[in-house]
Amino acid sequence: MKIPWLMIWIGALFSNPVTCEESAKNYSSIPTSLSKNVTKLYLSNNNITLNDTDKKVLQLFINLTELYLNENAITVLHNNTFCNLSELTILDISSNYISTIEQAAFKGLNQLSILYLNHNKISQLDSDPITSLKKLMILSLQDNLLKYFDVKASFKLITLNGNPWNCSCGLLSLQKWLNTSNVTMEHENDTLCAYPDVWNKSSIKTAPIQKADCDSRGSIAITTPSTSAILTSSLNSSNNNIRSSPPLGKTWVFLLGVLVFVLSTSLLIFFVTKFPLWYVYLISYNHRRLKEYEPEMSDKEFTTDLSTFPSISNTNEQDSIAVFEQTHTFVLDEDGFIEDKYIDDPGLTEEV
Repeated sequence: MKIPWLMIWIGALFSNPVTCEESAKNYSSIPTSLSKNVTKLYLSNNNITLNDTDKKVLQLFINLTELYLNENAITVLHNNTFCNLSELTILDISSNYISTIEQAAFKGLNQLSILYLNHNKISQLDSDPITSLKKLMILSLQDNLLKYFDVKASFKLITLNGNPWNCSCGLLSLQKWLNTSNVTMEHENDTLCAYPDVWNKSSIKTAPIQKADCDSRGSIAITTPSTSAILTSSLNSSNNNIRSSPPLGKTWVFLLGVLVFVLSTSLLIFFVTKFPLWYVYLISYNHRRLKEYEPEMSDKEFTTDLSTFPSISNTNEQDSIAVFEQTHTFVLDEDGFIEDKYIDDPGLTEEV
């Protein structure tokens, strides 16, 4: 009879939860020296990022039932981060910088019932990572950047306040789920619409979102144009701009021509202002006939001319004068005056 009681006591001893408190230790990664039999692990207020090294260390804690990683430096939840934690029931990764949650980030968390994602930077969250958690009862998405969220799960409690919800057609499925399921939305009166402005004081659960106001693509047909119309107008405007602009291959030729014209005009203006006489001569130029002047005979030329005469023997003085007169006849100049070589040359006058 004593042996069964001993076995029960030993079993109870080993079944007691093992808690490891490693908060505020300034860890940049999960330490490998921790006991692998731990069931509750507190790693809050550190600088853990859940990188590849942290993922490998986490896979060793197969007995974990509660993991607290709040107030760390986590930005992304990668696939298979918690894949070996099949006994985990509580996961707290709130107050981080999480902006991306990959599709298989929560793979392997088959017993997870409470998930805290509040106080992060999540702007888009697909329903697949959440709906894969079959036993999830409590989900906190408070104080994120969510505008839309399409969820298909059976929670007992959900927290969604502190997000900039867009109460348009994209939120219609969430609103329908909140009103038809048994889920309780915590802080319902504080979970308000941020868009449009006319509904900014309405709860996302009671905002007047009507299915008739939405077209088949899930956008508001009355207040906002459809995505296809915006895309078509953008394409048309871009095509018009392409047609109106000159061909790309000839643009540099046009620019070069403009540059040459501007430089030549500037140089012309510069020369006109700096050298005005050059401009005046250029404008006032007229073709004039050059004056022709008869070359005057010098003494040497005259002596040479005389020496060329044939010597005449047995001639008297009168004959010589007659020959001279015949040779040098007086010619009227263009100005009407007779050019007399004797008058001009005083030496010849004295000889006569």
